Amino acid sequence: MKKLLPPVLFLFFVIAMAVACSLQGSPHHLSGGYNLLAVPFVLLGLGLSFMGSSLFRKIGTNIMTFGAPDKLVTSGPFSWTRNPMYLGFVISLFALAFIMGGAYSSLALAVVFLVITDRWYIAFEEKVMRQKFGADYDAYCQKVRRWI
Repeated sequence: MKKLLPPVLFLFFVIAMAVACSLQGSPHHLSGGYNLLAVPFVLLGLGLSFMGSSLFRKIGTNIMTFGAPDKLVTSGPFSWTRNPMYLGFVISLFALAFIMGGAYSSLALAVVFLVITDRWYIAFEEKVMRQKFGADYDAYCQKVRRWI
C-alpha cells in the first residue's frame, strides 16, 4: 500500500461508491433532488485539496506522501487543519455519498477512506514530520488540529 498515493485511493473509492450504488442496488435514502444540495460540498472539498497541493507547489516542497518532507508548511489552509488535502478528499467523498442517494454502502466507503487516511497516510506522515522538524512540528501540532 506504500505505493498507493492518496489521490489514486480517492478515485478508487469514488468508483467503488458508484459501483456499490448501481450494481448492488443499494437502497437510496435521499431523493427528490435533495441529494444535489451536496454538490457545493464536493466542490468545496476538491477546492480545499487543490489549495493545499497548490501551496506545496508554490513553496517548492515535496508533495509526495512517502517522500521526505522539505519544509514545514503552516500557512494558508494549513493554519487551521494539518491535512487540508485529506480533509478535502473526505468532504468530497461524503458529499458524493449523499449525491448518490445516501446509500449506506457509499457512506460506509467514505468512512473506510477516512479511517485509512487517518491511520495509514497521516500517521506515517506525522511520524516523518516529527523526525524531521522535531519541536517545531510539535508546536504546530499543539496549535493546529489534525482534521478540523
